[in-house]
Amino acid sequence: MKLARTYLLLAILATLFNIAVQDLSTRVYAGPYDLALAAVAGTAAGLVFKYVLDKRYIFRFKADNLGHDSRVFVLYATAGLVTTAVFWGFEFGFNYVFDSREGRYLGAALGLAIGYLCKYQLDKRYVFRAAAA
Repeated sequence: MKLARTYLLLAILATLFNIAVQDLSTRVYAGPYDLALAAVAGTAAGLVFKYVLDKRYIFRFKADNLGHDSRVFVLYATAGLVTTAVFWGFEFGFNYVFDSREGRYLGAALGLAIGYLCKYQLDKRYVFRAAAA
């Protein structure tokens, strides 16, 4: 139960970080493809942020060296491709339906929540399990 609470807290922090980076991005650049660029920026920032938190506080993973850590990060990012599609689907779907920043961010938060539930299982079974072996 403690692990679930910790994971929930970290997922909330990563979601807030992702959305904050997106919001900053759209405030800095408001031109063609601004929402797509913001989604990519938020996703990239959130990915690195969540990886650092997950490997330390959820999986208690310690890499042998930078090369090992890099390989694990690539596995982590690869496992996130499907969950990113879910997240972006919700974010852009809500943006289309509600046509507002608040609607888009609500979609992003819901998509990330669903994605993180799936991502935990992928990370536990494939990413950090393979890294430990």
